Amino acid sequence: MLTSHLSFKYLVAFSAGVLFALGFAPMSFAYLTVLALSLLFYLWHHATPLRAFGCGYMFGLGAFGFGVSWVYISIHEFGGVDRYSASAITALFVAFWALFPAMLGLMSVRLRVHRNVLVLAGLWVAVDYFRGVLLLNGFPWLLGAYSQLATPLAGYIPVVGAYGTSYLLVITAALLTLAVTQAHWRWRAAGIVLVLWGAGSLLTNINWTSPRGEPFQVSLIQGNIAQDQKWLAKSKLNTMLRYRQLTEAHWDSAVIIWPETAIPAFYNEVEEIFIEPLQSAAKEHGVDIIIGLPLANLEKKEIYNAVFALGEQQAIYRKDHLLPFGEYMPWQPVSGFILKQLRIGLGDFTPGGKQQALLTAAGYPFITSICYEDAFGDASRDFLAEAAFLVNVSNDAWFGNSFEPHQHLQIAAMRALESGRYMARATNTGVTAFIDSKGRIIKQAPLFTTTVLTEKITPMQGLTPYAHLGDQWIICAILLITLLTWLVLTLKNRAPHVII
Repeated sequence: MLTSHLSFKYLVAFSAGVLFALGFAPMSFAYLTVLALSLLFYLWHHATPLRAFGCGYMFGLGAFGFGVSWVYISIHEFGGVDRYSASAITALFVAFWALFPAMLGLMSVRLRVHRNVLVLAGLWVAVDYFRGVLLLNGFPWLLGAYSQLATPLAGYIPVVGAYGTSYLLVITAALLTLAVTQAHWRWRAAGIVLVLWGAGSLLTNINWTSPRGEPFQVSLIQGNIAQDQKWLAKSKLNTMLRYRQLTEAHWDSAVIIWPETAIPAFYNEVEEIFIEPLQSAAKEHGVDIIIGLPLANLEKKEIYNAVFALGEQQAIYRKDHLLPFGEYMPWQPVSGFILKQLRIGLGDFTPGGKQQALLTAAGYPFITSICYEDAFGDASRDFLAEAAFLVNVSNDAWFGNSFEPHQHLQIAAMRALESGRYMARATNTGVTAFIDSKGRIIKQAPLFTTTVLTEKITPMQGLTPYAHLGDQWIICAILLITLLTWLVLTLKNRAPHVII
């Protein structure tokens, strides 16, 4: 009977993890995220440390297994790995990230803080920050705040960013659990949630930034080049011709943006035959063209994932925040040996450096991010005062018709809202989109179509509170609140009972 009861709890925990993932794009059932966390915290309320670990692990398997299993597509379909090995790698990937909510459950019950709202929320965010920024160059997928872009909690995003908003989300879920488990806290918990979400709703009406000039027209080119064809020698010429022809049909735009590595060749290979004529055409028509292609420094044996600005002012941005196991190999030489045995050929790129001058288009400097660089809010914060808008170029074709392109767009919307800047996002196969300074998607292209998306965007000025603070100060404040609360409760020897 005991084993059956425990199995049921683990099943509930796994189901809660799936519900948590359903809160994110493309399903975007935002309030399920709150319910899922509340269920998990309820399971922890009367659990031993070991059982809390088990429930947390099952929650993680459900959340990551359902939410980020798209890695299988990139490994099997485009990485050339057989389905059994790809399934095993994906399972290990999910099993690894599931350890984080498991360790949180163990730690919170062992320290007897699983019923304390502020301490539990602080520990949750600390764990999220560790996996999202510090470990393996960061894997910030399925951060709770990303699911809340259309709820009243979105009002806090330009104030405290993704991690601060996740903190408030966990506080909400913990308070709801408290309302169910402790009758004397029911109305107080409900009142706090009402005030918290009401304040967030009011904050959504504040404009933290203002227009810097008149709107100008931007065209985003979605070439829709199949990933398994993109780098074939026979496809290169057709790819370049497609982008050139789509560009020539939109000389009436002030800015034209191509996706990440839109040109499947190194810069030095196509400089004379393609880049220079394109540069001349851009100047002739008074248009700035932003293109993505790799750059090789043959003398130093360095390869960069780069973006070039062509037109009135030519400049280069080199990707700095590289993708582990995709653009560089951590844990060498072990990881390199394993991948070689599996015959997975991955890139060996060089980071471009943090202090790079901003590119300019339509007369305004802008912040450039390549692929999942836009998943790190703090990465370009130092340049926001100078930047008028954001540009993200990406190639999510690696993940096929999965959740990933939609989740990535959701992450991009978070960056726009945090910074109070419009974002123009050009991708190879989708989701190409325009996002306004409130994080709202104002226009997007359908997946897997060759198309050009055109819209006017407004250059912005000013800084949101988050842009002033950044993640590190917000995390420090959360940790300080967590530590002080824990110390007070410990000194009073009332840790299992005192809630806030």
